Amino acid sequence: MRTADVLGKVILVTGKEEFLNERTVTGVRQAVRAHDPEAELSETSASELSLATLGELAAPSLFSSIRCVVVRGLENLPDESVDGLLGYAAAPAEEVALVLVHGGGPKGSGVLNKLRKLGPVTESKSGDLKASEFPSFVAAEVRSHGSSIDREAAAVLVQAVGQDLRSLAAAADQLTNDFPGQSLSIEKVKQYFGGRAEAKSFAVADAAFWGRREAALEELRWALDAGTAPVLVTSAFAGGARGVARYKAAPRGMRDADLAREVGVPPWKLRTIRDQSRGWSDAAISRAIRAVARADADIKGAASDASYTLERLVLTITGLRDQR
Repeated sequence: MRTADVLGKVILVTGKEEFLNERTVTGVRQAVRAHDPEAELSETSASELSLATLGELAAPSLFSSIRCVVVRGLENLPDESVDGLLGYAAAPAEEVALVLVHGGGPKGSGVLNKLRKLGPVTESKSGDLKASEFPSFVAAEVRSHGSSIDREAAAVLVQAVGQDLRSLAAAADQLTNDFPGQSLSIEKVKQYFGGRAEAKSFAVADAAFWGRREAALEELRWALDAGTAPVLVTSAFAGGARGVARYKAAPRGMRDADLAREVGVPPWKLRTIRDQSRGWSDAAISRAIRAVARADADIKGAASDASYTLERLVLTITGLRDQR
């Protein structure tokens, strides 16, 4: 992303695919910082946005005139703030990159339609990927790391890891780090992921801890149908809960390598946990840990229907994250 594409512009980020949306936000921030390493980055919620607060966010500070402002939850913008935002978006400040993030759905569509008609506004829209598109996503991820992967190997990776984009991106990152510059074959993919029931279990847990209820239930059915042992699923949930809890409890300001050791995960997994943790309060993750422990006990003998227990666990975990 070029600096000229973001400074003095409004980037409208829409769609339900949180991972792709966050990538766009990160790309804008990186472009601004590439132009001015001292540029200020700020963020707020649309529900708290007024003309006065927008002016404060966009105004030059004592330290830098270049700023990147991210406004999340555009669908929750108060009616009284609509005209002020549209007025700014029609003539944005040249030293500011304004990113407006809309979470998808019909709410706030009137504001979206008005913003789309303004010249300085550029929209980055994410949509749900079709099943046939996931191998292409994997291939693009691998290329971005300077390696290549054939279609069959990409399909094997999707089958093993599941259809969560963050998990696929993390898997691609791991493979390209371990085989730098090499073409990734089916054999290399299977060396790490192929035929591993644990990978299927982690796909279920990852989707649940992102709050993606339908995806998690779908991954769970697929994993159980493929013969994954229920105890592996609860183990993956336990690992996910521990990772988020340890990250939230870790001291701030640590280098990523040190933080990964503190959390007990490889560096490539740390990025996923960092993003995941933003959706979890301390109280919610505490309840999640208790729910996983209860499900694990049920799986190991206190309950007769493992499938029901695991479905209930998915609903509990995704429900807790929805309450953030």
